Amino acid sequence: MGLLDSIEGMAGQVATDGGTRSKVAGGLMRALDEHPGGLAGVLDSFKQNGMGDHVQGWATGQQQTATPEQVQQGLGGTGLVERVAEKAGVSPQVAQVAMATVLPMVIAHFTQGGQSSPPQSGFGGMASQILSKFV
Repeated sequence: MGLLDSIEGMAGQVATDGGTRSKVAGGLMRALDEHPGGLAGVLDSFKQNGMGDHVQGWATGQQQTATPEQVQQGLGGTGLVERVAEKAGVSPQVAQVAMATVLPMVIAHFTQGGQSSPPQSGFGGMASQILSKFV
C-alpha cells in the first residue's frame, strides 16, 4: 500500500476519530515543507536525539508506529510538533499522539524502505490537496 492509499485510508477514518489523524497528516506535510531540511531534517533530529534505531525501523517497515514519547524525544526542541498542531487545528498533545502513527508511515514511504534519502520538501502540497478533499 502506498502513502497516498494510506492517507486516503486515514481520511476515511474521519467518522471514527473525528478526522484527527488526517488533519495531523495534512498539518505534518505542510509543516515539513517549512521545516529546515524537510523530512531529512526530521530524521537528523531523531538520530541526534538517540532515536537512530527507531528511524531505521520505520524506514524499513520493521516498526509500524511510534509512541508519543518517542515523537517527543526525537523532535524535542524543533518546534515541529507545535507547528503541526497549529496547521492541523489541534493541541500539541493531540498532534504528538497522531504523529506517532503518521510519522513512521511518512518516513517509510519517502525513504523507500531506507534505500534513499527523503526529499527535503515539495511533497506537502500534493498530500495536502488530497487530504483537503476528505476533511
